[in-house]
Amino acid sequence: MAQHPAFATSDFSRLVICGVGGAPMPVPLLKVWEERGVALQQGYGMTETSPAVLTLDREDARRKAGSSGKPVLHTEVRIVKPDGGEAGVGELGELWVKGPNVTPGYWNRPDANRTSFTDGWLHTGDATRMDEDGFYYIVDRWKDMYISGGENVYPAEVENVLHQIGAIAEAAVIGIPDAQWGEVGIAIVAVKTGHAVTDVEIHAHCAANLARFKCPRLIQFVDALPRNATGKIHKPTLRSMFGSPGSAGRSHAAAS
Repeated sequence: MAQHPAFATSDFSRLVICGVGGAPMPVPLLKVWEERGVALQQGYGMTETSPAVLTLDREDARRKAGSSGKPVLHTEVRIVKPDGGEAGVGELGELWVKGPNVTPGYWNRPDANRTSFTDGWLHTGDATRMDEDGFYYIVDRWKDMYISGGENVYPAEVENVLHQIGAIAEAAVIGIPDAQWGEVGIAIVAVKTGHAVTDVEIHAHCAANLARFKCPRLIQFVDALPRNATGKIHKPTLRSMFGSPGSAGRSHAAAS
């Protein structure tokens, strides 16, 4: 919507509440709306939680841009580290949810129930951290994380940096196998109509804003990214298209 020609001149003064959810929203895009006087309130939930878990109040939307807020009424959350311990402030772990809004289980799926629930707590599969004020940040899906040279890389962080480039309409990052590093990142990028950006410029921007192991090794340009029925970028399709060495077509590698 922010790329629509009428966005710069539209009157948003009568908007009272604007919510966004479904997938991590790049902070640069939140800032684009903020510059037009619209504070987008992020939220987080799942079908299994009917659906709300976290919501960001309107008065916090600007100062906590990027956060999904705090738990909704009657909903408990915790962040659990891979070793099973409770995560502290700023520490990364998996978000667990408990409350009357959480499903009692999956129909005829005892295997899924065994792996998805612990003492009534639903394992969301989402990597999350909490700040010192008690606001929660959904970092990425655990399953979307890849490991490069022994370091965890969360694609959403890299995608945030890519969206700082004004010419990029949309971007997604996935990990692909690599003989030296185990996995490396490939950025699949769609450029805005009437704009241009080169792979060299993208690599340089990432190098200036990310640790080296987080920088995508390859850049793949596409006309548009595949999406599912709810409008989310469909990473399984991207993995099937670009998920193996040599399958990236006209991709551009970073210099060693």
